[in-house]
Amino acid sequence: MLRSTVASLRALRNPNLTKTHVAQAYCRSFRSSSAMTNKVLCVLYPDPTTGYPPKYPRDDGIPAIEKYPDSMTTPSPNAIDYNPGELLGCVSGGLGLRRFVEDAGHEFVVTADKDGEGCEFEQHLKDAHYVISQPFYPAYLTKERIGMASNLKAAITAGIGSDHVDLQAAIDHMVDVSEVTYCNSISVSEHVVMMILSLVRNYIPSHEVVKGGGWNIADCVQRAYDVEGMKVGTVAAGRIGLAVLKRMHPFDCHLNYCDRHRLPLDIEKKYNLTYWDDWKEMVKEMDVVTLNCPLHAETEHMINDDTIQLFKRGVYLINTARGKLCDRDTISNALKDGLLAGYAGDVWFPQPPSADHVWRDMSFHGMTPHTSGTTLSAQNRYAAGTREILECYFSGRPIREPYQIVTSGALAGAGAHSYTEGNATGGSEEAVGNIHTR
Repeated sequence: MLRSTVASLRALRNPNLTKTHVAQAYCRSFRSSSAMTNKVLCVLYPDPTTGYPPKYPRDDGIPAIEKYPDSMTTPSPNAIDYNPGELLGCVSGGLGLRRFVEDAGHEFVVTADKDGEGCEFEQHLKDAHYVISQPFYPAYLTKERIGMASNLKAAITAGIGSDHVDLQAAIDHMVDVSEVTYCNSISVSEHVVMMILSLVRNYIPSHEVVKGGGWNIADCVQRAYDVEGMKVGTVAAGRIGLAVLKRMHPFDCHLNYCDRHRLPLDIEKKYNLTYWDDWKEMVKEMDVVTLNCPLHAETEHMINDDTIQLFKRGVYLINTARGKLCDRDTISNALKDGLLAGYAGDVWFPQPPSADHVWRDMSFHGMTPHTSGTTLSAQNRYAAGTREILECYFSGRPIREPYQIVTSGALAGAGAHSYTEGNATGGSEEAVGNIHTR
């Protein structure tokens, strides 16, 4: 059965699509026979500098998880060709997909060379049918790149967050976009809690004192507090934001959230949550603010020179959502003048950032590379989910509704719930590719 033919029929029933959209859908359908050879282009981060495979610290892999907290089942491909707990997100790991893709008669290309004109990614993109990319090391699919990919059927995010794709261009060109919803939400929420405690307790500077051979306790505790009793607020309370609130509840904080979809009252009561309908009002009272909303045209640079003035002086700001939610100079300047007591996160824009990115040398920051959602535990789930999605595409079956971001020229599934039409990839040309080799 032809998957793209199904998409074409759906397109005919979509009143928002033009004749050009429908023609594009039909054009793609003639390239979609399950008997044809598809080119799957996979962009992954470089291998460890110490070599691959690494020496793993645990002998018994990772715990088996079959369901997420909302009872949605974890990815269920027909099979996997790796041992859970292996490093899969780098080039040599290949998301454990090579045998599956090639045994099915398709071409599988993996590269870390993703940025700049003429990079390996662009060379292969011209005749690629499927593009796979991780949010941690995104292959930016701009309008221009989508325009050069005449065969492209789908962009698959191995993880959560598809803002590296120009969603408007994907809609206009009838390119489906999907991601492995919930695969690393808990992973990220754990990272958020770790960063909240690290900033409030002044952990990183204290650790540096020990590494430097020192023991001056006053130097360590002059910026250290308890999180107990503090007001903690999350901007967005979806899977990640709610998981953060649940994990902060035992610390006896005053928990707050803002989201365009209010949580059920029984959840609010169970975790003693205060709801705000405007994040700009909420942040005026918070001691800790964590950003857990998706990046799209409406949230780009939501933290800027104007909105930062709304925050309570001395607030701790955590951002593991997307770097472009915040203006980079706004954050740096707020740390300099003390408006922010600390800033932590693992998301930058673009990714990788340049070696002289201002966030690398800020005072009182706890930034890391984009690692929160790519633990070995998370990699097992999003690798399996990516294979599940490919199995559906190859066989002409629809993918899970929660995995859908753009389907047949319109926002769908998680995309319709969390995103808006538009583009948030502007400025991605500044990404520097294999930064660890520079």
